[in-house]
Amino acid sequence: MSRKFKKTIRRVVIKVGSSTIATFGLKPQEAVLNSLVDQISAVRQQGIEVILVSSGAIVLGMGQLGLTTRPKDLASLQACAAIGQSLLMRCYVDLFRKSKMECAQVLLTWDDFDKRARYNNARTTLEAILKYGAIPIINENDTIATDEIKFGDNDRLASLVAGLLGADLLLLLSDVEGLYDGNKKVFSEVKELTDEIRGVATDTGKKHMARGGMIAKLEAVKIATHANVPCVIAHGQTADVLPRIIKGEPIGTFFVEKEEKLLSKKHWISFGAKPKGTLAVDDGAKAALLKGGISLLLPGVVSWEGHFKADDVVTVVDKDGKEIARGITNYSSIDLSKTMDKKGKNEVIHCDNLVLCER
Repeated sequence: MSRKFKKTIRRVVIKVGSSTIATFGLKPQEAVLNSLVDQISAVRQQGIEVILVSSGAIVLGMGQLGLTTRPKDLASLQACAAIGQSLLMRCYVDLFRKSKMECAQVLLTWDDFDKRARYNNARTTLEAILKYGAIPIINENDTIATDEIKFGDNDRLASLVAGLLGADLLLLLSDVEGLYDGNKKVFSEVKELTDEIRGVATDTGKKHMARGGMIAKLEAVKIATHANVPCVIAHGQTADVLPRIIKGEPIGTFFVEKEEKLLSKKHWISFGAKPKGTLAVDDGAKAALLKGGISLLLPGVVSWEGHFKADDVVTVVDKDGKEIARGITNYSSIDLSKTMDKKGKNEVIHCDNLVLCER
């Protein structure tokens, strides 16, 4: 039975993991990479734009250095990434040029999404690369990223890029056929990421090669589907996996996009920005916020944590510490300390800048 997408696919983000790109000997899987580039070339000839989010820098760097276990200290990891990224891009450049295509290296950290101006600039740059007909090849900038600005895995990065560029499909290629149920059968389609669905996900067992796993992929699916981007998780070495999925073949697990997409700014608040602090609210403010369309007012704030500035994103929690919303604050933590009498500008977070956690 053919799979039906709700919209015509004109732009696709593909994420390939380290286990797909590298052999167990931590060398490039040349046949797999060659096949991937051939598939991208084939869909490009159909007028479909492709953005590639590629892992593999650290493991290929390890292979070049003769390491068999993943380093634990940040400096060594960054050294591996610096060595491996050049090798990775050399492979891609050579393969794409054989197919008469140009590619462009784009290295990002979470700072590029956390800062709204940089977020918009990243979109502009990627759109320009696509306009020139080149393939953006995106990876986390592991050579400089610290724990504070890391995505944690490229699945999340790919989902944020898909939302950023308004992709029509996010394809997560891995070393599994899709999401398995409790009986080791692959789900063909998932319409809602319920707790039961999340419960069957397991983390990766290949810690020397990969940082992600099915848990990370489901988090990425959540981000993308809330941006109205459907997702497919499939095995990266399935023959002609990219054109076949675009054509509608039921390969892997298909995650249906949300009917109501979050607006770009609210999607950024929910998933792109890192909260800089926490505001705790009383029961009255919680009840008002959960009705929707309501701003958070100053009298409802009972305490706060963190050092944040006005226009930073913060989380909003109830008296038990459960997150109920995120939003852009009009107050800094210092300003809140000066307004214990609850006077001054009444709106702490305007409703247009507030997203409930049921997002």
